[in-house]
Amino acid sequence: MQKKQKIHFIAIGGSVMHNLAIALKQAGHDVTGSDDEIFEPSRSTLSKHGLLPAKDGWNPDLLTKETDVVILGMHAAKDNPELVKAQSLGLKIFSFPDYIFEQSRDKQRIVIAGSHGKTTITAIIIHVLTHCKRKFDYVIGARVRGIENTVKLSDAPVIIIEGDEYLSSALDPTPKFLKYQHHIGLISGIAWDHANVFPTEEEYVRQFDLFADQTPKGGILVYCESDSMALIIGKKERVDVSEIPYKSHTHASANNGQFYLTDGKEKFPIKVFGSHNYQNIAGAKEVLRKIGVTDQEFFKAIQSFEGAAGRLEVVGENGSTTVYKDFAHAPSKVKATVKAVKEIHPSRDLFACVELHTYSSLNKKFLPQYKDSLKNAQVPVVYFNPEKVKAKKLEALTENDVKSAFANQNIRVFDNSEQLQKFILEQNWKNKNLLMMSSGNFGGIDISKLSEKIFA
Repeated sequence: MQKKQKIHFIAIGGSVMHNLAIALKQAGHDVTGSDDEIFEPSRSTLSKHGLLPAKDGWNPDLLTKETDVVILGMHAAKDNPELVKAQSLGLKIFSFPDYIFEQSRDKQRIVIAGSHGKTTITAIIIHVLTHCKRKFDYVIGARVRGIENTVKLSDAPVIIIEGDEYLSSALDPTPKFLKYQHHIGLISGIAWDHANVFPTEEEYVRQFDLFADQTPKGGILVYCESDSMALIIGKKERVDVSEIPYKSHTHASANNGQFYLTDGKEKFPIKVFGSHNYQNIAGAKEVLRKIGVTDQEFFKAIQSFEGAAGRLEVVGENGSTTVYKDFAHAPSKVKATVKAVKEIHPSRDLFACVELHTYSSLNKKFLPQYKDSLKNAQVPVVYFNPEKVKAKKLEALTENDVKSAFANQNIRVFDNSEQLQKFILEQNWKNKNLLMMSSGNFGGIDISKLSEKIFA
């Protein structure tokens, strides 16, 4: 790391932005930041580290000629008063991915990309490298048990980056993952998302093609051959690039609900499950092989991996019911998560509820992408907040719009969180699982407390 600097964050409350701010403060830099709205858990975490702004809102006075670096979050608009001030002072302004690249120019950069699975694959790689006591840096979008922060920058020779395809900042429409200039890149799968910035599926897929084409001579591109789009992009001939396909890792299960990986001879118990996770494990294993982790080391380490925070997390359980929450929100993620929960308890009914929360999911044109995503659920439920639809300036949604898009007339649709909670608590929970999927919070429903009431 370089000498102590004065670094200011515009939109410090972002999930990865606030973790970078903490990492830089811990590295000895003088860090400030502001935001017009900061939600949990960012608010509490920033407060714990002495970085919570004194009040919500923008404060151009925090920027002076002595400010060395400004890091601009995606949430900040072009006319943000702090950004305008930084530009007028001629300060160095970086987007989040630009700054990460600057700090890792001399490292081997491994970037994990994909519409789904990238957080879990990145988490597996981090977990295994930590278990093997390797020296490395990382950027990931969710917490992993055993590591304190979601960003680490040091003098380590390698960095593992979860590569998001969303735009870098209001000033730069480049997808984040194109900024990192990977040496080893992985594509887990491609399913149209972010319809607000990639209005067609073709435009969205093109970003991953650009990512693959960016692999340098002597570089490595790992891709999931079970995903049709990743296969097409991965198989494309590129001069002096090693292309490595992967599919689901060989696995087995026992009657007691225990799952195993196999290498043809031995069985290794694991704590995660579902066909999508067997693919994630295989992808991570291929990357780890390329940076010197043996299969023996991998199998030893993977047994203690419990998943990334918020990914198929068990909130509560008894002998006949398990309550899960999952960050799933895009159609491909919802479908994979529902399938995974049904796989582990095929004899139990599944109550699966997804919140339409993002711009894409609330967009009538995009909504049909969710077709059949809840088909494996015996009680399929969709929740959305009409105020969010208005705030995003989208056309109002109706119950029929949702049922038609999901191609399921049995779906129960709620636009009131209290009514949704009442419906959940009215269920007979014997031999039935509850799965709550969202990148939001279901209009303020506390899933832990809801779980307690179910088991009361």
